[in-house]
Amino acid sequence: MSETPAESAARAKTAALIRDYYAAFNAGQTDAMLDFLTEDVIHDVNQGERREGKEKFRAFNARMDHNYKEELKDIVVMVSKDGTRASAEFNVHGVYKNTDEGLPPATGQKYVLPAGTFFAIRDGKIARVTTYYNLTDWITQVVG
Repeated sequence: MSETPAESAARAKTAALIRDYYAAFNAGQTDAMLDFLTEDVIHDVNQGERREGKEKFRAFNARMDHNYKEELKDIVVMVSKDGTRASAEFNVHGVYKNTDEGLPPATGQKYVLPAGTFFAIRDGKIARVTTYYNLTDWITQVVG
């Protein structure tokens, strides 16, 4: 069944939102990333705690920026018919700059890690960011 013009527009708008969010990520622009989020955004990472709200998201990004330099490549964005859900698959190309708590020591190790994120969209903004990656794979790469 083909989509209606309204569905097509919703999908296109959501796809652009996700692409812009990742462009801000790759540019290291946390403030720009925050502009794409709802005030009560939910942020989940598979090996971490749930964070709610923009300020917790900002704090998470500050820690990440301190410890890692990452660029996402080969990003593929998929959007539900109504534009309220999206996902992205990508490869994280990174450098482990500073030791993160509970993880192996950082010595500038490079890594490439496949990952994926699921999004919920509300009122044209991202209301949930849920990211999955294989921590064991990452540890294997940085330990050597």
